[in-house]
Amino acid sequence: MRAIVLTRPRRIEVAAGWPEPRPGAADVVVAVRAVGLCGSDLSVYDGTRPVPYLPWVMGHEGGGEIVAVGSAVTDRRAGQRVVVEPNYCCLACPGCRSGTTSACERRQSAGINVPGLLAERVAVPARFTWPVPATVPDEALACVEPLAVARSAVRRSDVGDGDACLVVGAGSQGLLVCQTLLAAGARAYVTDPHEGRLALAESIGAEPVDPARARGYATVFDTVGLPEAWETSQRAVATGGTVVMIGMGARPVPLSTMALARRQLVVRGSLIYDHPGDFAATLAALAADGGLAPGRVLHAETPPERAADAFAQARTAPGKSWINLTSWREDARDR
Repeated sequence: MRAIVLTRPRRIEVAAGWPEPRPGAADVVVAVRAVGLCGSDLSVYDGTRPVPYLPWVMGHEGGGEIVAVGSAVTDRRAGQRVVVEPNYCCLACPGCRSGTTSACERRQSAGINVPGLLAERVAVPARFTWPVPATVPDEALACVEPLAVARSAVRRSDVGDGDACLVVGAGSQGLLVCQTLLAAGARAYVTDPHEGRLALAESIGAEPVDPARARGYATVFDTVGLPEAWETSQRAVATGGTVVMIGMGARPVPLSTMALARRQLVVRGSLIYDHPGDFAATLAALAADGGLAPGRVLHAETPPERAADAFAQARTAPGKSWINLTSWREDARDR
């Protein structure tokens, strides 16, 4: 079996002879078709987010076809096409019991602290796989998980129909937030220094704005999480407005308590999604064909043998970088 692994910081290789997954009774084995790349993957790639050991199987945004089920699994079957919900909450800690599984104290995350999805076959907990409607193409499997992140942020913001919102950052997460806002009937404005990303945002219906002139937005979604982007976010939000922080960075951002109080601002962090509601709602929204087409934010596909290029270029590519593993599936059938 083959897998795409990190062997040292910024070094991605295709490993042959990788061990076959050993599913537990409550697991399924998925033959992976498509995997997207995001900022969390890139922090692992850079070495700024340590992993348990090397070489390390990368990737957490994806799905494929179930090829085997564990002895205790009754609600999944071989042949089903599924997307993986890659943050495995414990369902027992205080956060989980309150319904905020995004705050799980024992969360396991594929590609972060448990092996990832970039392999021919992976074993994952059956309860964290979701059957995908036939109307959703294979390439969109790389987008469902980050779309759930975007939809959760919008849900937590209480944005309403017709509201004008600013999205700071037109990377893949920003693009999916724009798409989610538009599908909800809101108006999406967007800033980004990358002209290609702005053009992609405009193509899905968002309106680019000059960050130096952006003012008066009741809700701002910061998908970057860096001080430079925060300057735009805090300047653009209206008095009494809300900044929803999706992007994450280690550097502090400036905001005085005087400004916070005088402008009566709300700063709301939004971390991933809550199981099972947010993933279920995302799949239902895709099945309903309500204007969501996450595949439109995808950058050109990369085959597995060029995975290293996909990682190296992901930060500058317009749209979501993703790796198409279907050629491995075809190879296996030919053998």
